[in-house]
Amino acid sequence: MANQAASSFSGNMKKALAGLRRINLEGLRWKVFDAKGQVLGRLASQISTVIQGKDKPTYTPNRDDGDMCIVINAKDVCVTGRKLTDKVYYWHTGYMGHLKERILKDQIAKDPTEVIRKAVLRMLPRNKLRAERDRKLRIFSGSEHPFGDRPIEPYEMPPRQVREMRPRARRALIRAQKKAEQQQQGGNESKKGRKREQSAEVAA
Repeated sequence: MANQAASSFSGNMKKALAGLRRINLEGLRWKVFDAKGQVLGRLASQISTVIQGKDKPTYTPNRDDGDMCIVINAKDVCVTGRKLTDKVYYWHTGYMGHLKERILKDQIAKDPTEVIRKAVLRMLPRNKLRAERDRKLRIFSGSEHPFGDRPIEPYEMPPRQVREMRPRARRALIRAQKKAEQQQQGGNESKKGRKREQSAEVAA
């Protein structure tokens, strides 16, 4: 089974299995998160909860009881607002004046797995357990992963609670809809008038 799962996976096998031997897999659950159409921050918060073991009644802050988290379709993750162009990642090479930056849109095009990894790691406490929890996170840009032989469980994201539209925004939406309807009616009337003129010309 393991060989079949590995043979069907077409990605970087060395990177996918890196550090797996250092994890005690006994008694761990394998949760699969589908990032397709999910909001980045909401997805990362759910992953950080599972990877720390906070969804278990036996959670202890000084012990790593989290489960394995497999994230697929990382390239199809979504963001709200204008974060694709406004959110910027910074890093420094160490040389004077070499502060580098890259916007979220370019980072998704270059390596979408790193976007989710950074979002999750920045939600974890900065202590000695952080490296161990990072090893339990496996992210893949496509829908394939080499862990088909494991007892994987698909994770169901909680329903998103959308707040009611504010009165000012609701009124603006209603005005825009009425304006669009009026423009459409005006366009239809002008077309009817043109047809009448053409028919009158033909009759004359």
